[in-house]
Amino acid sequence: MIQERINSLRSLMQEHGLSAYIVPGTDPHASEYMCDHWKEITWLSGFKGETGTVLVTLQEAFLWTDSRYYLQADKELAGTGVSLMRESDIDTPTIPEWLTDNLKSGSTVGVNPEMFTVQAYKALQDELAEAGIGIKSIDFIRELWTDGRPAIPQVPLYEYKAEFAGETVESKLGRIRAEIKKKKADTMVISALDEIAWILNIRGLDVDFNPVVISYLLLTGDSCTLFVAPEKVTAQAKQYLLSNRVKTDDYENIFAALNALPASSVVLFDGNRLNQALYEALPADCKKINTQSPILLLKSIKNSVELEGERKAMREDAVALTRFFRWLEEEAFADGKTPTEYELMEKLHEYRAMGRNFVTESFGTIAGYKGNGAIVHYEATKTDCAVVYPEGMLLLDSGGQYLDGTTDITRTVWLGGEIPEQAKKDYTYVLKGHIALATARFPRGTRGNQLDALAKQYMWQAGITYGHGTGHGVGHFLGCHEGPQNVRTDMNPTQLQPGQICSDEPGIYRTGMWGVRIENLVAVTEAPQTEARTTDDRFLCWKTLTLCYYDTSLIDMSLLTAQEREWINCYHKHVAEQICPLLSKEDAAWLKNKCKAI
Repeated sequence: MIQERINSLRSLMQEHGLSAYIVPGTDPHASEYMCDHWKEITWLSGFKGETGTVLVTLQEAFLWTDSRYYLQADKELAGTGVSLMRESDIDTPTIPEWLTDNLKSGSTVGVNPEMFTVQAYKALQDELAEAGIGIKSIDFIRELWTDGRPAIPQVPLYEYKAEFAGETVESKLGRIRAEIKKKKADTMVISALDEIAWILNIRGLDVDFNPVVISYLLLTGDSCTLFVAPEKVTAQAKQYLLSNRVKTDDYENIFAALNALPASSVVLFDGNRLNQALYEALPADCKKINTQSPILLLKSIKNSVELEGERKAMREDAVALTRFFRWLEEEAFADGKTPTEYELMEKLHEYRAMGRNFVTESFGTIAGYKGNGAIVHYEATKTDCAVVYPEGMLLLDSGGQYLDGTTDITRTVWLGGEIPEQAKKDYTYVLKGHIALATARFPRGTRGNQLDALAKQYMWQAGITYGHGTGHGVGHFLGCHEGPQNVRTDMNPTQLQPGQICSDEPGIYRTGMWGVRIENLVAVTEAPQTEARTTDDRFLCWKTLTLCYYDTSLIDMSLLTAQEREWINCYHKHVAEQICPLLSKEDAAWLKNKCKAI
């Protein structure tokens, strides 16, 4: 099936004189998660990971993806004729490098401009031009994927109440217009779905795990137009939008609206989020300002209502996790039962769904038993998953979308049997790094990449590292992965600011054996003043939001410092104080035992 699709694509390439065709794993909104309609690389290659790009030439086909997906890609690409390019490896060429090395001058590469951001399109165009290779904008997948392609969802949008958002649409639009004016622009085109949902205090069901609405937004000094399928706008939704002076137009009409802008317009856009097709729809004569969206930073700094909502969501989440882990320990394997990874996922969902204001998971739960835990973004399905026994390691990475906020937590637990010395060391190195980041104090102006090594220092000394980021930004009842802040090796100019939320999730992965990852969500906050300081600089620190115990049976106590031991004990005391009153007598007694001092 996959080979037939690739061969059909090659026929179109030959017909149009193309030597290669690129299919990125994204949508016209530069989304990380997307609706099924735009999962083109899955349709073309069989790869289901969240990040990847397929390149097809007349003779070969490749998938570029990062180290989180190597094991998954090896499995899913088997027998498809698509080769894996391990883009995190130093000696792996980028797609432009591969093309310039393997195509002749005068060749042409096809791309769909709706699937390329302005920045990505220009970077590819510039690199290929140096080798005399051109680009042709053309959408082949639309022509080929006609049988069974899912439609774009038409589920109605709904208002996200101010009691949860903590700020009115009027206030947000005022702040954004002020930022647009600072950039000396008068118009902004917005295509990022999380930004649109945040600005207008709307939510939807268009994308799994992400309560966003497929739409575009055009904002000027005196108008705001939401381009969205009319089926999504009920009478109630229309009244809500009009009450906030937001007009609506059909989704596809964004192209005509941009083309009709006055030539005197000064248009602000984020070239890392706006697609090339929309950019080309702008009048040639109008002035264009390409800069990072000011909405990213505004959205990342949570207000007091959002932060309190996150704390409420964390308590609901902790109740669900406590009940789940008690069930896993006392009931899951009773009478010789052996649940599958998928059944564990279903059980966790069952407990989460009992929580107040729970809507859905914030991403697909990762339940990785033994060697599957080493697949960083492993996905068990009902028909393809491991049977779990009361022995060995289980990595459980999961999260919930509550009206109050978004959660994301990873815990690694031992299910039974003798614990190998290496497993204890791995767990303890990860825990030490996790604590080092959580307890960091840093001056204002610090960026996440300056803190990344804190989480890796102990495993580095042991000759171990990991390929994924240490921390990602988190939205408020929006995307589980949001920026602009993060904690990772890559340079990021964004300074950490009070109110931002990040994950803290170092890990160690041993292929075929186990994966260890420990993750909490932490919020940037003002650090207490100290008498020892020598400057007037205000320091910041992290406040841990997540409330769930660590598996202390996996800790090599000889590797802990007294300060680390004290931190774990204080954290566990806080977890018990916060969560036990919300539990049954039996669940509370079980959690207190898990949180006893070490």
